[in-house]
Amino acid sequence: MRRNIVTVPIHKVFGGDSISPAQDLLAVEEPLQIRVNGRDLSITMRTPGHDGELALGFLFTEGILKTRADVLAVDCDENTVTLTLADGVDAGTARNFYTTSSCGVCGKASIESLQAAACAMLPATLRIDREIIHGLPEKLRAAQSVFEHTGGLHGAALFDTSGNLEMVREDVGRHNAVDKLIGAAFLENRLPLAASILMLSGRASFELVQKAVMAGIPVVAAVGAPSSLAVQTALRFGLTLLGFVRDGRFNIYSGLGRLSAP
Repeated sequence: MRRNIVTVPIHKVFGGDSISPAQDLLAVEEPLQIRVNGRDLSITMRTPGHDGELALGFLFTEGILKTRADVLAVDCDENTVTLTLADGVDAGTARNFYTTSSCGVCGKASIESLQAAACAMLPATLRIDREIIHGLPEKLRAAQSVFEHTGGLHGAALFDTSGNLEMVREDVGRHNAVDKLIGAAFLENRLPLAASILMLSGRASFELVQKAVMAGIPVVAAVGAPSSLAVQTALRFGLTLLGFVRDGRFNIYSGLGRLSAP
């Protein structure tokens, strides 16, 4: 198994001129080549681990994959994932992507492209006790094993409507962590995730809301702020978007109807 933490020599400064040698733990960032049916599709910077899930989640949220039956094989090698797709699955319209760990494929999509992908309004029948939301950041943080050692990774987790942790993934890239979650659900034939809450350790950008819409996730909660386009997208597709979920408070940017009083 590839390492996701490395030790490096450093010097620590303690005020004034006091300097001493030490060791520090860092989250690993390495390139991952995604290949589809024998040709290169994407290079993404990521933290090693769950690479197959990352590739599947990425292709699903790009609209290339629809069901588990679309994938015949997933082969993982060092810094390479090769996907073999079923006959009739068209990856030819996909672009060649280069993604960074910080921003994913910047500007890769729009609200109009989600509409073109036939993303429907998310069902509004789900109800969640507001008190459950308050406990999600602490549960996510407690489940982030690599962050505990390095402080350098984003986390994303799926919770059920009672606030029970279903799955957590970490990565140097916010979008990679979410792709890993969605890829794992794809492998388990769980999509759409119509009864799940997506909790993010950072801010809620458009691309993360886009991925949630593609995966049918009705509620996204983030420790940080959403962007304006994230809010527009949430409103367009009926997603409940929560920001600044910390310290016993949060802001509701869309989808108030899914939250009920305790």
